[in-house]
Amino acid sequence: MKEERNLKISFTKSGSGSESTRVSLPIKWIRELGITPDDREVEVTLEDDKIIISKKK
Repeated sequence: MKEERNLKISFTKSGSGSESTRVSLPIKWIRELGITPDDREVEVTLEDDKIIISKKK
């Protein structure tokens, strides 16, 4: 099943000037991956023009 969402990335700057980003993912997707507050480690891969997030095994 394929489900798409248009999301926005938040950009923040620390006091030292370094920049960071965040994106909020739908909780439904996180639950479908089996990610919980106690088991939240994921593997993130940049492949060509895609970011792939997988639950770490």
